Amino acid sequence: MRANRLAVDVGGTFTDVVCLDDGGEIRFEKVPTTPENPTLGVVDSIARVGAALAGTSLFTHGTTLALNALLTRSGARTAVVATAGFRDVYLLGRTSREGNYDILYRTPPRLVERCDTFDVTERLMYDGSVHTGFDEADARRIAARIRDGGYESVAVAFLHSYVNPAHEESMREVLAEVAPGVEVSISSDLSREYREYERTSTAVLDAYIKPIVRTYLYDLGAELEAGGFEGRFLMMRSGGGAMTASSARESPVNLILSGPAGGVIGAAGFARMIGEPNLVTIDMGGTSLDASLIVDGQPVMHQGAEFESLPINISSLYIHTIGAGGGSIAWTDEAGGLQVGPHSAGADPGPASYGSGGSEATFTDAALVVGYLGKESPLGGTLTLDKDLALGALEPLAERVGITVEELALGVVRISAVKIMGAVRSITIELGRDPKDFALLAFGGAGGIVAVDVARELGMGTVIIPPGQGAFSALGMLMADVQHDFAQTAVMPLDSLDADRLERSYAGMSARAQEVLASEGFPPGRQVLARSVDLRYTGQEHPVSIVLPAGTSDPTRYLSQQFAELHERHYGHTMSDPVEVTTLRLGATGTVDQPRLPVLPRRSAGEPEPFATRPVLGGGGTYRIPTRVYRREDLCSGDEIAGPAVIVEHTATTVIHMDDSLLVGEHGELVIALGVTDD
Repeated sequence: MRANRLAVDVGGTFTDVVCLDDGGEIRFEKVPTTPENPTLGVVDSIARVGAALAGTSLFTHGTTLALNALLTRSGARTAVVATAGFRDVYLLGRTSREGNYDILYRTPPRLVERCDTFDVTERLMYDGSVHTGFDEADARRIAARIRDGGYESVAVAFLHSYVNPAHEESMREVLAEVAPGVEVSISSDLSREYREYERTSTAVLDAYIKPIVRTYLYDLGAELEAGGFEGRFLMMRSGGGAMTASSARESPVNLILSGPAGGVIGAAGFARMIGEPNLVTIDMGGTSLDASLIVDGQPVMHQGAEFESLPINISSLYIHTIGAGGGSIAWTDEAGGLQVGPHSAGADPGPASYGSGGSEATFTDAALVVGYLGKESPLGGTLTLDKDLALGALEPLAERVGITVEELALGVVRISAVKIMGAVRSITIELGRDPKDFALLAFGGAGGIVAVDVARELGMGTVIIPPGQGAFSALGMLMADVQHDFAQTAVMPLDSLDADRLERSYAGMSARAQEVLASEGFPPGRQVLARSVDLRYTGQEHPVSIVLPAGTSDPTRYLSQQFAELHERHYGHTMSDPVEVTTLRLGATGTVDQPRLPVLPRRSAGEPEPFATRPVLGGGGTYRIPTRVYRREDLCSGDEIAGPAVIVEHTATTVIHMDDSLLVGEHGELVIALGVTDD
């Protein structure tokens, strides 16, 4: 029996699954997400792809479960325990906020109220020394109040515990004894960095979602084992790597932004595979669109993610997300203008054309009326779209706007494309990068529909559609190594940092990293440790992170030079002020075997033949253009197709316009060279 490698990506509308066996055969499938029972959707997707769990060596999973719990405020009832006198650290937060002059700004709903916050007598100094000892009697009193208050989870965040976690660990022991049914998250397990509010916020987020995530992962693990699975069970994490399911159960905060991470990791791996190192990626699914950058074959990272202005003190991929997907609902604002999203029809009831009870017009309904989608190739292999239902949903909206249904349908698609352009601009032009220096990699169920429009408007000359685009995020999960991030605050002048001192500082983190990776089954030959250092000008608030190559003989000189170059690139200037170190970081990676994508055969004679012709709207909705429709499964390496054309597959659709040309790459990727067109 061939050993399968499986990945399942649960999105807001669809659950995507990919199966890769050791013979190189790859299968993609897409099934509706089951929000009421996400485990059921995962099991259904595995059955749909026809994979035998008993023959599966690796199962990698990405889910929006944690994110959705936060969005809907449906997490656990959570308490916060702080140092005596610092009870309000979490609720006070920072004074800065986005939109200082926005009179409509409202603070997002809190995860906890003041009545949920408690403090315990203890106090550490900045260097970890004890100012006030841990008062166990006081801790037991607070633990009893938490137990009797009906709390499901508790976050513990004591002052300066990033240097010395002893008091937090003592509080955990007390809670385990007095309130054994309550889940506990301590800040020093999640972050060893200074900034009290950010550490507390990270612990609260972790505690808030922990009961839900732990229950889900235990249930899913049991289902997999019942099916005969004995391989490695990994979860995608916000930082782009993977983590074992057991680690994810202990620190689920790492899963909050994991949803789009698989696509970015897959894009980085695919970029290196096809020799296209610089990519803008857009992942357009049923509910949202995620835009990111691949530079020199590596994803762009940033430290300090956020959820609704709540900081998460972990490393994360740099991803910009907007509400633009296949299920995005079209509507009119107070001025009568046409808008699309961010609200979505989701998986239930879905777009009107799904025939599942939806009545509001969506992007999918508009794309069907335009002619980009059709009934010749059912979505997911089973869902045939109903054009009459799509027209019925669009007509009332067209009457309100005062245009024809055809004009409205084109308008919905173009507004979505403009919103996506804004997302791409935010990660390129607004950060000093020119989109023309990148190719556009588009995936997700709806990414190929708008890709050429977005690229053309931004002046980009090439669009690439990877194999299995509709489930590409799941494919990317198979490329994810297991990753852990370690950090240690070490504020000091850069001039005082010498090689010996640096080695001593990293020794503890390295030993801990190697121990963790070994416990997860990675021998020394499968372990990779990467160092980086956060630097800033003295007096600055936010640092710049510099990668420090192993064996650097003069780290001070190297870091100083790199800091000047990066500061100039990011902020447009350098200064003569002294530079200081703020944080030492260590990325610990356990490497897994990278999947080998099959090479497509070349056509021995002839050229690709369309299987249908479809009338596609043009001219602002005034006429239709006969457009050839091809099955992607029929294409061979080296095939060329001239636009206009539509390429369909059972998980997605790709559209090219007049004067565009398409070349099929050796792995089945569609490489589209954009022409100049007025339509």
